[in-house]
Amino acid sequence: MNLKYHKELAANVLNVGVNRISLNPDKLEDVSKAITREDVRELVSDGTILIRKKKGVSRGRWRKIKIQKEKGRRKGHGSRKGTKNARVPKKKKWMQKIRAIRGELKDLRDKRKLEKGSYRKLYMQAKGGMFNSRRHLKEHIKKSKE
Repeated sequence: MNLKYHKELAANVLNVGVNRISLNPDKLEDVSKAITREDVRELVSDGTILIRKKKGVSRGRWRKIKIQKEKGRRKGHGSRKGTKNARVPKKKKWMQKIRAIRGELKDLRDKRKLEKGSYRKLYMQAKGGMFNSRRHLKEHIKKSKE
């Protein structure tokens, strides 16, 4: 028996697509007897005509990629959109660097490895951008002591 009309009618009544309409295979005779929209509504309430759930887009692949990105993967040249400075601004880089260097200077001063005058001199040199990193600062101090 051809139930194409009944499926279309049900889809129209329920305001969904034809492919989302599912008919109970045990009660196909009842479906074939249904002519009016009211008959279709009754069959829906009985559970003879069902609406399949919408298929969504799976986020599984996205979650997998997100885990990889958290590990630091997928950040090569092909994945980058912004410029170097757009991804990490110059000011942010400077702040990270200068805070590390100043922290190191304070530690050395507190451990009495630097006198007040040399601390101030190195502090001002750091402010001027003389040192690239904490290691560079330590090497400079070591050479100046020799």
